[in-house]
Amino acid sequence: MNDQNRNLILATALSFLVILIWFVLFPPPDPQITDPNTPAATVVDDEGNAIALAPPVATGGDTPQLASDAETRADVLAEAERITIETPSVSGSISLIGGRIDDLSLNNYSETLEDDSPTVTLLSPVGEAEAYYALYGWAPAGDLGFDDVPGANTEWQIESGDILTPDSPVSLVWANGNGLVFRRHIEIDDNFMFAISQSVENTTDTIARMAPYGIVARHGLPSDLQNFFILHEGVVRKVDGSLDEIAYDDMPDLDFVQREGTPADVVDVTENGWIGFTDKYWMTTLIPGQEQPFSSVTRYVPASDIYQTEARLPTMSAAPGETVEITTQLFAGAKEWETIRNYQNEGGIVRFLDSIDWGWFYFLTKPIFWLLHTLHGLIGNMGLAIIALTLIIKGALLPLAFKSYVSMARMKELQPEMEALKEKAGEDRQKLQQGMMELYKKNKVNPASGCLPILLQIPIFFSLYKVIFVTLELRQAPFFGWLNDLSAPDSSSIYNAFGLLPWAPPEPGTIMALLFIGILPLLLGVSMWLQQKLNPAPTDPTQAMIFAYLPWVFMFMLGSFASGLLVYWITNNTVTFAQQYSIMRSQGFKPDVFGNIRSSLSRSKPEKK
Repeated sequence: MNDQNRNLILATALSFLVILIWFVLFPPPDPQITDPNTPAATVVDDEGNAIALAPPVATGGDTPQLASDAETRADVLAEAERITIETPSVSGSISLIGGRIDDLSLNNYSETLEDDSPTVTLLSPVGEAEAYYALYGWAPAGDLGFDDVPGANTEWQIESGDILTPDSPVSLVWANGNGLVFRRHIEIDDNFMFAISQSVENTTDTIARMAPYGIVARHGLPSDLQNFFILHEGVVRKVDGSLDEIAYDDMPDLDFVQREGTPADVVDVTENGWIGFTDKYWMTTLIPGQEQPFSSVTRYVPASDIYQTEARLPTMSAAPGETVEITTQLFAGAKEWETIRNYQNEGGIVRFLDSIDWGWFYFLTKPIFWLLHTLHGLIGNMGLAIIALTLIIKGALLPLAFKSYVSMARMKELQPEMEALKEKAGEDRQKLQQGMMELYKKNKVNPASGCLPILLQIPIFFSLYKVIFVTLELRQAPFFGWLNDLSAPDSSSIYNAFGLLPWAPPEPGTIMALLFIGILPLLLGVSMWLQQKLNPAPTDPTQAMIFAYLPWVFMFMLGSFASGLLVYWITNNTVTFAQQYSIMRSQGFKPDVFGNIRSSLSRSKPEKK
């Protein structure tokens, strides 16, 4: 490997190392929260009618009281009459106070790998520390006021159905006592999609005007917030053809909108939009009809520390004796690729797959995930699927690798002539460069060709890291033995002799876990070290020292990465070693791996070939 290639690898490695250290030492700060009260807001529609927006807080404007230590989730849920939700994918209940969908658990996902682990809770009622719910209602227009329309605290009655299942919808009803009868019809499928139909029957002798809305609100930041630079958490929305993401810690800094009374972002969608909150693996999203115009609103309420997304639909008019109705959807569940793809392709939700955080390299992460998902379906083991994916990627890059390693072999053959040029040029750098270029041209060697596989590996590596870190399909995916979650770091540790000693390994994310690494990080370090020994150590003592430490620095730095990523990298290093060794030998240059190892151990300069 020539000096130019060594410098490139060194610069890449050190840059990656600096980025890792920066984000470990300086994570994004948490937003500052205030606690005053804020009133409801009023806006004017296109025809000049006043519309009072829904109160931003589910209790009507006051900060909700949290459950005491003695009060359990069951106690909070028991404070209101409820309709049970039972499907293969979710379970929970709907509160008749406000008709809020505020109790939802994901049946197929557990918090941990322990046998007694509870299922993942997605939505929670007001009164719990992390209230998170969907709320629907009507904003009054014209002569109507808040008392004339259902809102956050309306006491609905059951009109039909007492349990919500895929085969049995439910209907709620509320009459305002002044001639308007409101109904809400709720359906759910086998997965995570609700369909909510809101209607109003006008039995008066005057036109009634109002605007339907949907809200997803969460009180405070989620306790499992990752706050990691590679992952988006917060608002995700589709505005016509574009994707928009707003992180939680950016919401308090939204431009103050006078008509909202709070920091807010209001965007008018002409068609094909949706908005909601996304976590690492879960999502709650409001989805109006796909050709339905609406206002997509992101709002932070400092009065009660509430993060809120809203879908405000246009004002509707109900003539005397007329009933008007609007249907929207609510996705509340896991970001399963196949499920979301079906909602996009068969349900007509435009670009719904973009709700998964594919990142800047989406043109790589999407096909890489598709291939990984397909391989997993064929093989049945995600770890083996990662290995198969690595082999496919290395096979696709083999033509470039071949040219690179052939070039490196020829560079080795030119090493004596290059050393002679250095002695002849002395301190004259320009003369040395001119002589080297003539030498390369004469022997038809391109020194830059050795960089191409390395440069292509960098975006592929980051894309695969993104896929393993973000996608739900890798969560708690087992490999073999102790590797029971490829999205988590290797749980083995030198600290307890890899399980032979009777004490637990260090907690992930601690200094002890970083120092006492597991089997996969060790294999990674060894594979990088062996790959390095295909070439003699640099003649420059400083470069030689840096390159000697690099494999072990990476071993410690990457030891806390997802084990699935380490499986990829170990496989990649092993295949790269085999490719480089065999290709260089085919060109007449035999890498002296054992000789280079002996030289590095004895700290003596290896003999020239």
